[in-house]
Amino acid sequence: MQVKIEDQSSIKKVLSFEIPKETISKELNKAYAELKKKADIKGFRKGKVPRKVLENRFSADVHAEVAPRLIQEAFVEAVETHKLDIVGGPQLDPPELNPDADYSFEITVEVKPELDEIDLQGLEIRKRLYEVTETEIESQIYMLQKTMATKRKVEEERPVKEDDFVLIDYEGFLNGETFEHTPKVENYVTAINKEPLPKEFSEKLIGAIPVQDLDIEVVYADDFHDENLSGKIIQYKVTLKEIQEEVLPEANDELVKGLDQYETLEDVKAAIRDNLEKGIEQRVKHEMSEQIFAQILEKTEFQVPQALIEGELNGIISETEQAYAQNNTSLDDVGLSREIMQEKYRDVAEKQARRHLILDKIITQEKMDLSDDELDVGFEEMAQAMSATKDAIKNFFNMDPRQLEYYKQTQLEKKAIELIIEKSTIVEVTPGDAQVAEEQTEEEGAQA
Repeated sequence: MQVKIEDQSSIKKVLSFEIPKETISKELNKAYAELKKKADIKGFRKGKVPRKVLENRFSADVHAEVAPRLIQEAFVEAVETHKLDIVGGPQLDPPELNPDADYSFEITVEVKPELDEIDLQGLEIRKRLYEVTETEIESQIYMLQKTMATKRKVEEERPVKEDDFVLIDYEGFLNGETFEHTPKVENYVTAINKEPLPKEFSEKLIGAIPVQDLDIEVVYADDFHDENLSGKIIQYKVTLKEIQEEVLPEANDELVKGLDQYETLEDVKAAIRDNLEKGIEQRVKHEMSEQIFAQILEKTEFQVPQALIEGELNGIISETEQAYAQNNTSLDDVGLSREIMQEKYRDVAEKQARRHLILDKIITQEKMDLSDDELDVGFEEMAQAMSATKDAIKNFFNMDPRQLEYYKQTQLEKKAIELIIEKSTIVEVTPGDAQVAEEQTEEEGAQA
């Protein structure tokens, strides 16, 4: 077998194969010998069917069986011999097999780019010294109060204001007739200027004084998410029965009595502070890694295989679809499609692919690996996050080795980022100072 490799670019190769007709003949003889054993043709005893009869009846099937096997074996041998680091699937348009000629075909593949060694010295990154403020903690406490708030009727006679709650009855009519998709609803409590009722309700209700009857017209857009209402004009008859206002419980120890794990308000504030500090830690790591990649990418030129970009792109789209599905909606419901997402996020996908290639290079050049202890710690953290046992996590990965390899790679990438940070010069700045520095950098870049 002859193999020629042509470089179309640093990441794309064309492999040209030529399998001798002697090899073709040998493989066809094997295939017809197996077929002869089991072929059942009228007028011939099993195992005694002449080769010519088999060729006349089954040559297309035999060729369709032999050709892919020859291609796969030749391809695997070439990849192993030439140590090709292939990404994505091979592309080929296999020709028909001719028993009397050499079998020639081409396979186009993408390979990982060969990156030069990445210099991890001399990087300077800013570390912003964020602090948790009492205002942030009080804001979280306020949200807790909101979740435990009650409503009470406003006894004074006054008009509806923004952010009030109202108690209403309503029914929708289409062309003066009752409409099955807008039936009468009684004693419905809703917030002004909040979904799910149309904004026209709030516009009419603000300024009204209970008890009052109102006619509210709602024109639904042609692309309204409910097809039963899209493109229709509905006349609603509404009765404003009363105004209600939200009553927040006091922020004291009584507020947290129904919460598990906490006995006092101070316990809750401590937990909030801890969560906010963890959030800050993640934010700082993200900002530092962004600076790292910006500097490395600036001095590291390489092409990215389309297969890797497509892989990242499909991951982004799948995660988005899953997020919408959890809220019982879809891309179509919000005016998106896979095609729109592919165009919108292609640059993001390429950026992610570049980062993975850089980290993979650093992992290799620094000979990084995960110890059993590090892997065990990772399993423990995952178990805690998922409220599962460590054994359950281990069993999951034992059943799916590919997921285990993916997990190991993500952990190694985290180690690589930590290593880069260790080797970098860290300049600690307050958030305000960092903003000034960024503005100066942008101005210098603009002037350049």
